[in-house]
Amino acid sequence: MKEVFEYIEQNKDTYIKWLQDLCKQPSVAAQNRGMKETADLVEQLIQSIGGKTQKVPTSGYPVVYGEFNAEKNHILSFYNHYDVQPEDPVELWDYPPFGAEIHDGKIYGRGVADNKGNLVARLAAIDAYQKVKGELPINIKFLIEGEEEIGSVHLNEFIENHPSLIEADGNIWEFGYRDNDGRMNITCGVKGMCYVELVCRGANTDLHSSNAAVIENPAWRLTWALSTLKTPDEHVNIQGFYDKVAIPTEEEIKQLEQMSYQEKETLERLELNSFLLDLSGLELKKKLVYQPTCTICGFYSGYTQEGAKTVLPNEARAKIDFRLVPHQDPEEVVQLLRAHLDKNGFSDIEIISHSGVAAAKTDPTDRLVQSATDTAREVYGTEPNPVPMSPATGPMYDLCQKLGIPSVSIGVGHPDARNHAPNENIFLEDFINGIKHIAAIMEDFPKRLQK
Repeated sequence: MKEVFEYIEQNKDTYIKWLQDLCKQPSVAAQNRGMKETADLVEQLIQSIGGKTQKVPTSGYPVVYGEFNAEKNHILSFYNHYDVQPEDPVELWDYPPFGAEIHDGKIYGRGVADNKGNLVARLAAIDAYQKVKGELPINIKFLIEGEEEIGSVHLNEFIENHPSLIEADGNIWEFGYRDNDGRMNITCGVKGMCYVELVCRGANTDLHSSNAAVIENPAWRLTWALSTLKTPDEHVNIQGFYDKVAIPTEEEIKQLEQMSYQEKETLERLELNSFLLDLSGLELKKKLVYQPTCTICGFYSGYTQEGAKTVLPNEARAKIDFRLVPHQDPEEVVQLLRAHLDKNGFSDIEIISHSGVAAAKTDPTDRLVQSATDTAREVYGTEPNPVPMSPATGPMYDLCQKLGIPSVSIGVGHPDARNHAPNENIFLEDFINGIKHIAAIMEDFPKRLQK
């Protein structure tokens, strides 16, 4: 791979420009801003390096499908997304959110870490490998959706209607990060999620707050309902919620012991004194990876602007996500939540279910995981960090494990990449190393499949 790596170094300015061009194009799915233009740009980039493409329509934004060397017997697929989070709050950015500016060895911009940096690195790896070796050693597929940041709302349409496009011997998932020690995280799965909105209604209009003496306040009622969901010791208080949560096996505990988690650095970066429940060491990692959560993501009611307004709101809303572990069913969690609210006297509170996805996990002994691990040693010169399952979520199960396709996450991010936040960034060095890592996997993985 020496010649390929040298070619990547010699042409890194070209690949960085590809990334800048893509990051300068807004693609905010939540606001339908720049989505068509970005899908076109991604399709053109794939075509420019010899890939065949099609925009596969869904009821929402299309999936951009790309393919190289369709005649090869073995298939490696890449899942990515071309949509990004909104850039708000804009005033907290040091550089323009869609400027893709380079400062002190980093490139800043919305989507550069999540997920355009990984997408472009994978395309650059294909370009470099083909330029040096002439032909890829494996059939490559790209599955690039436009709705990941809004819950992959219509991805199942694509999965159900186009099973042949999804077939693969292995899949490399959208995200990836190195840790504070420079070790690449080799992540073998993701948590699932159930995302709901609770709505509590009162009078048919907002009222003067003097009426609070005799008229119920939906904000208080919703607050009381929320307080029943979790106890101060972080136990989710919904009956049946933990029934399918498995205790980690001895092998999984060994993996956690090998997994690096920089507690001190994480707390310092977040300016915190401790983790929840003062957890540390193995118990902290067990909770992070193998325990589900219940989180209030947002609460809205009444007047929240500057200054005072004495109002009794007629409605209160809270958005909640439950991060789930293997065997927990998102639809069942909604049913358990409904039963919990009814049992505790809150049958009037409406539940709006926004999205649900199952947790996913790949066997760490799988050939793709081993390929990603061994090639990471070659590229980064350090021992990779094994992560059994990311605390984050994505539609990995429906696209991969449900269909018997192993998947692993690697990429170009770092601990302070600031995904979804102002000043999202990646190091240029990580971007270039990420290109090399993908190129090395494309060389190594098909050899393992032939054994």
